[in-house]
Amino acid sequence: MILLLLIACVTFYTSLLIKRCMDFDPTITSYPDIGDRAFGTRGRILVSVFMNLELYMVATGFLILSGDNLHNLLPDVNFEFWGLQFGGKQSFVLIVALLILPTVLLKNMSILAYVSASAVLATLVIIGLIFWEATYDGIGFHKSGVVVNWGGIPTSFSLYAFCYCAHPVFPTLYTSMKNQNQFSKVMLVCFVFSTVTYASIAIMGYLMFGSDLESQITLNLQPEKFSSKLAIYTALINPIAKYALMMTLIINRLEERLQSYCDKKSFSYLNRTILMISSVTVALTIPFFGYLMSLVGAFLSVTTSILVPCFCYLKILGTHKKLGYELVIIGFIIIMGIIVLVTGTYTSMEEIIHLM
Repeated sequence: MILLLLIACVTFYTSLLIKRCMDFDPTITSYPDIGDRAFGTRGRILVSVFMNLELYMVATGFLILSGDNLHNLLPDVNFEFWGLQFGGKQSFVLIVALLILPTVLLKNMSILAYVSASAVLATLVIIGLIFWEATYDGIGFHKSGVVVNWGGIPTSFSLYAFCYCAHPVFPTLYTSMKNQNQFSKVMLVCFVFSTVTYASIAIMGYLMFGSDLESQITLNLQPEKFSSKLAIYTALINPIAKYALMMTLIINRLEERLQSYCDKKSFSYLNRTILMISSVTVALTIPFFGYLMSLVGAFLSVTTSILVPCFCYLKILGTHKKLGYELVIIGFIIIMGIIVLVTGTYTSMEEIIHLM
């Protein structure tokens, strides 16, 4: 809980650094603009690569999450396609991908945006159902585990960083606000709500299942219980709705680069389909949700949500030229971010390679 609170405070602070960069230069309207203003074209390219790669891997994680949860409900489903046997999680990843494909081909995301906006309600429903299962379906809050698992610290830091990885969206949010003076309050409400939500599920998961807790708490629930089924199906709303939204952000940038070709609908559809096929391939090759998200958190989220705001702020506002408490705080955050990036990436890669 202390580590979670630390990462929440750090990422909240870096969200305010983004605001200060945009206040300093009103021409900044997107996250790559901040990189460009600080370090020129190279900065823009670097920020864009990390941002799009993070979106791609998060979308891929959604496929794995959906496959895991559906397999938990229907463990005996498998099928054969072109001589290849697909069973368990693999089969559900493919089924979910086929269901999502039409939404990826859509160019108007307005309908999905409303479905995605229900994520907050869905999260509260899941918390309520998990509490119900513990209280009324016989699981209880009696389990315990190792109080501190020192070997899991790098993975924990990485996953916590992944939980607060929305920074690339903040410039768009800031520019679209009618009253931009309220941005800091909006950030505070968002970070407090998210942290309380994460902490609630973490505490319930620990007290319900102890060290046997899976990478997704829904995988520990009793699939024969109605409350468990409802929780699992509710958990599927987010990945199915948000996959297309995540991919569309990447696709739009690709199509901006290839505008002369993308005027043709056939090329646009082909581009979207190929991108999704590559995502499915990654999900089938590395079907380890916890460690894959830990890798994304350590390598990508730490970079986009902690290091980029700090370095860009120091460069744009020239804070690095004068010693003060702010420089000390940012210096501490940068050192912490680099440590998490190196140790978290190494630990996650090691676990993924071991499991494969």
